Amino acid sequence: MIKINSFPDPIIEYDFENVYPPSDDTYLLIDYFKESVDEKYFDGINIKYIKNILDLGTGTGIIALFFQLITQNFVNFNPKIYASDILEEALICAKLNEKLNGIKKKITFIKSDLFKSFPLNLKNTFDIIMFNPPYLPSLDDLNEKDRELNIDYSWNGGIKGYELVLKFIEQARQFLNLHHKCYIYFINSSRTNLNDFNYILKQKGYENEILNKKHIFFEDIILNRLTLRKN
Repeated sequence: MIKINSFPDPIIEYDFENVYPPSDDTYLLIDYFKESVDEKYFDGINIKYIKNILDLGTGTGIIALFFQLITQNFVNFNPKIYASDILEEALICAKLNEKLNGIKKKITFIKSDLFKSFPLNLKNTFDIIMFNPPYLPSLDDLNEKDRELNIDYSWNGGIKGYELVLKFIEQARQFLNLHHKCYIYFINSSRTNLNDFNYILKQKGYENEILNKKHIFFEDIILNRLTLRKN
């Protein structure tokens, strides 16, 4: 059975100043999928059920490109790949990297603040949603000029570090395909109060499983997988 851990990563040469570059948290996601996706199953879900994948906050486009390249190697894996970002600069960057990897306008790009500008016909369609969000607590002494910089979008997760993730999760529910098992993958940090965060997730009807983590300097970055709880 073919796995994707031997496939090369997408080529990322376009990396704009205000666009979050591929980093340890990015590869925490990619490396997990290299081990959990093969020609029959997507992390335990029959691959035939995976029709629509969303990379929210796509940045350079590396994760969306990663999955688009997989479709060229697995005959039975033909999902539609969507990539969105709040920054127009990020979408320009991602499209340049798409062209660099020989992918001809197969990814659908959407400029949106989370799901705010998504077309209504995408509700209840996504089988897999990925989000490498801003997940660090904001600094109390951050001045107003710094808050206005676009790069602030790439790290500032709110006072507690998880407010933006919770906002994302609340909106994501209506875009999940609930006809079968579906997953939300996201990154967060040990610098947030994980006990409080996971309690809130349960209150909102989700089960969270930690898939992997990596210690970087002053924190653990954590890969999570959400599923909707069964009533």
